Amino acid sequence: MFQVDINCDLGESFGRYRLGEQEEILRYITSANIACGFHAGDPSVMRETVELAIKNNVQIGAHPGLPDLNGFGRREMEISWQEAYDLVVYQIGALQGFLTAKGMKMQHVKPHGALYNMAAVNEELADAIAKAVHDVSPELLLYGLASSQLTAAGEKYGLQTIHEVFADRTYQADGTLTSRSMTNSLITDETKAISQIIEMVKEGTVTSVHHTKVALQAHSICVHGDGEHAVQFAKRARLELEQQGVAVKAFK
Repeated sequence: MFQVDINCDLGESFGRYRLGEQEEILRYITSANIACGFHAGDPSVMRETVELAIKNNVQIGAHPGLPDLNGFGRREMEISWQEAYDLVVYQIGALQGFLTAKGMKMQHVKPHGALYNMAAVNEELADAIAKAVHDVSPELLLYGLASSQLTAAGEKYGLQTIHEVFADRTYQADGTLTSRSMTNSLITDETKAISQIIEMVKEGTVTSVHHTKVALQAHSICVHGDGEHAVQFAKRARLELEQQGVAVKAFK
């Protein structure tokens, strides 16, 4: 039987937090990646999002990003191995404080935005992130782009490494995501996005923008919570996966 986790990036706001759709989407996902203050989030938002995830029995992970609030962590920065290591350890610790206060354990770490995409192709950066996660706790899962440098680094350090795929993003022939700067980077048609995730989970391939089949592993599907119809899509994705005989569940 096929099995997959559905994750979503949450807590990516500031100040007075309108939980709204993010509270609703927690009904359909199994893992939440919570922003830790560098690209988005603040202490109150982190606490509230943790509480909502616990209420909905959703596993919780840290979502560390680059220190770039204005760019929402999506702009590349030149950082050293040590800087990458330090910012990941720091942000995991920030979220862990709220989890400890609630008597909960963290399930995973998933880098955000440019940090995630850079680590997918940069061996040194991937190594720093994986080492940081391992040093905080070897029990933490590391989420990374399927078949990337980051998943390879996680496996090198003996971490349980989760190969992640994306429902609403297009892929290049080398398995990387199409840059958001390109017009064809996003899949806005729900039916096409659903077809893509079913192909990835059940066939272990994705059809690139160049119409080639790219082999990958699909342990977890990312559903973006900031889309116009995010809740509707998450609900439909879960339903259609289950109808296809795919068990939707977290890893712990």
